[in-house]
Amino acid sequence: MTDLLSLLKEPLVLDGSMSTPLEAWGEQTNTDLWTAEALLDHPERVYKVHYEYFKAGARMTITDTYQTSIPAFEKHGLSASEARGLMEKAAEIALKARDDYEERTGIHNFVAGSVGPYGAYLADGSEYRGDYLLSRDQYVDFHAPRIEELVKSGVDCLAIETQPRLDEVQAILAYLKDQYPEIPVYVSFSLKDPETISEGTPLTAAIQAVQDDPQVFAAGINCFKLEWGSAAVKTVKSVAKKPVVIYPNSGAEYDPEVKAWKYPAEDTSFGAAAKDWLDAGAMIVGGCCTTMPSDIAKVNAAVKKLEMELE
Repeated sequence: MTDLLSLLKEPLVLDGSMSTPLEAWGEQTNTDLWTAEALLDHPERVYKVHYEYFKAGARMTITDTYQTSIPAFEKHGLSASEARGLMEKAAEIALKARDDYEERTGIHNFVAGSVGPYGAYLADGSEYRGDYLLSRDQYVDFHAPRIEELVKSGVDCLAIETQPRLDEVQAILAYLKDQYPEIPVYVSFSLKDPETISEGTPLTAAIQAVQDDPQVFAAGINCFKLEWGSAAVKTVKSVAKKPVVIYPNSGAEYDPEVKAWKYPAEDTSFGAAAKDWLDAGAMIVGGCCTTMPSDIAKVNAAVKKLEMELE
């Protein structure tokens, strides 16, 4: 936690999408396992994604565990122990990319273990709606194996990300407090609009509900429309006591029926958008679905420019 907090004295560049680079390099992700499919057949591509984001300037990469769960892998014929092994493997790949990059450059970066929502397992776009409801024990039973493997593997923090439901986040945080009170966490919600998380809770209320947790070092939003960025950051910033995290999509919209992204007719400069988020008060900035290392390079350039202006 100390190293992370010292790093957050200045804006931190997060990585971008796992799926879009994988697809660009030949991986098929239009299944219910999504990017986790690559852990089975092409783990070297997952390593390459992490490494390319570090080269682009990311200081933190997120493990390829967003879509991983024991039920998801069991549907594809794997045992619970094999599923756990793949979760551990995802963390090890990210950590190796981090360590290899440090050996080459001397720059020490960080790895966040992705804890995606139950809605991601449903593979029908539920992480953008939050139209499901489990008991606290059911949420914990679903998330605990992945969290256990990530923490055991030695990730620097957990990314409780793309979360559409406040009750699910609260269940995860309560479990962490009981089982892993030392692991740092950031929480990031998906959005219905710039002022509301996907299941309908006001964004300000969601941020206030999680940010006083001592394990939460940052809170914010991810995986939403690019044009909502500045407004959403301002909403979070209006109540934020801790660093604000933001990583939206590039401007494309997800079609859950065909499990593919529809891209806008006009390209938007991710670098210009990142400058606006920084000006609005964001401290952890990156990209989510449909972004590439080239987009993160633009975010890094925006951060470097801001640092030069503040010197």
